[in-house]
Amino acid sequence: MRIGILGTGNLAVGLGAAWTRAGHEVLVGGRSADKAAAAALQIGGDATAVSPIDTVTGRDAVLLAVSWQGLPGMLRAAGAGDGSLAGTPLLDPTNAVEHGVGELLTMDGRAVAEHIADWAPGAQVVKAFHLFPADQWREGRDPVTVAIAGDHEGALRITAQLVRDAGGRPAVLGPLRRARQLEEVAGFVIGLAFSGVDPSSAIPRVPAPDNERLISPGSG
Repeated sequence: MRIGILGTGNLAVGLGAAWTRAGHEVLVGGRSADKAAAAALQIGGDATAVSPIDTVTGRDAVLLAVSWQGLPGMLRAAGAGDGSLAGTPLLDPTNAVEHGVGELLTMDGRAVAEHIADWAPGAQVVKAFHLFPADQWREGRDPVTVAIAGDHEGALRITAQLVRDAGGRPAVLGPLRRARQLEEVAGFVIGLAFSGVDPSSAIPRVPAPDNERLISPGSG
């Protein structure tokens, strides 16, 4: 696939490297051309640094890996308000939470992903990759389940494939309106972790039912 990555931080580099290993073409765009070039070098393979607008043009999917505060500016730089992302799967791994506390910074009751859908009209927004740190996507790590939420079946299928290509297992939670639940989980995990508690110890182990909704290759 032809993947664009808006952002130059650890998650952008970690997922970008995983996707280049899987044979995908990766373009990186950021607010700083120098940082984009450095991120592309870290990603390796044929990753290339380009402008934000070129990052999203003609892409099969775009990862929006920037902070909550930086989202509006990055989307403006990519021309999202003018429809540059219309029809494109737009993966949102943003955690809008207070550092060390875990309280959500979106105070209107809506998910970050829903705000992104407003700022990028026509984009097929999918919440994904927001719970695990960048190190999870290094080669050879044990697979984890990546919960995703979105309204577009095609975008969910593409996101699921990118989860598998990064070494994870995709699981659909539901439509984009349920992204708020995924973001609340991130706040829960961060809050407990910073208080010295292993978050996994606070979650009961519940066997998955036979009709567990996992996206498999070729489904849909």
